[in-house]
Amino acid sequence: MDFIQIILLAVVTFIFAIDQYSLTEVIYRPIIACPIVGLILGNPTVGLVVGGTYELMMVGSMPVGGAQPPNSVIGGVVAMIFAIKSDFSVEEALGSSVIFALFGQYAVTLTFSFISILMGKADQYAAKADTKGITRINFISMAFLGTLFALMAILAYVGGVSVSPMLKEFSDTYSWIMAGLGVAGGMMRYVGFAVLLKIMLANDMWGIYFAGFVLAALLGNVPATAGATLLSVALVGVAIAIYDFTVSCKISDMNQGGGMSDGI
Repeated sequence: MDFIQIILLAVVTFIFAIDQYSLTEVIYRPIIACPIVGLILGNPTVGLVVGGTYELMMVGSMPVGGAQPPNSVIGGVVAMIFAIKSDFSVEEALGSSVIFALFGQYAVTLTFSFISILMGKADQYAAKADTKGITRINFISMAFLGTLFALMAILAYVGGVSVSPMLKEFSDTYSWIMAGLGVAGGMMRYVGFAVLLKIMLANDMWGIYFAGFVLAALLGNVPATAGATLLSVALVGVAIAIYDFTVSCKISDMNQGGGMSDGI
């Protein structure tokens, strides 16, 4: 085990944990976090693959009110550890990391429960216009959550490295279990999109939705465009969105006699 890797993994996981609700609220996403973890663990290529796949899984998962979904930070970190240190395939690593994502969910809920005790004190600081006191409470909450996540990442790393030979032997002996985890991991990206579409998809968008599938199938089977299929489809989608926005603004301008708004 590399002590430097453990320290760096704990530091970046701490940052990812607080970034969910503070800082940029961007770098904790798997598409960014997993390549960083992969760089620390010595394989950024696997980080890109795991991060891209896990991002598809978690794209539709978001907290609603006080309800917390399985945590993408811990799930992504553990998936990276399994993929690199335990030689799991991407699908097997993602399938195995789900239980740890649930632990991350519990850690967030525990943090919110702990900080709720301090909210009365925060109200007192607010009544006195004591910004420093409110800032201290925010720092306490970030330190508490970041520490929980960093400890889980360290335990996952130490455990993953220590039991790696046993996990490898288990995967060879009980290949049907690992095959099941692989299938589950492969399905989760589609579940993530399904959750997102349930929230966002409108009836008038079904035509564009199916057109995107057809376009992806066509471009994916042409050798010259197969490597950039998703990017090509995304650019077509951007072009449609710009056209729709421009036409909508012109129609609105004609009906109301006003100028162009921001379209939101």
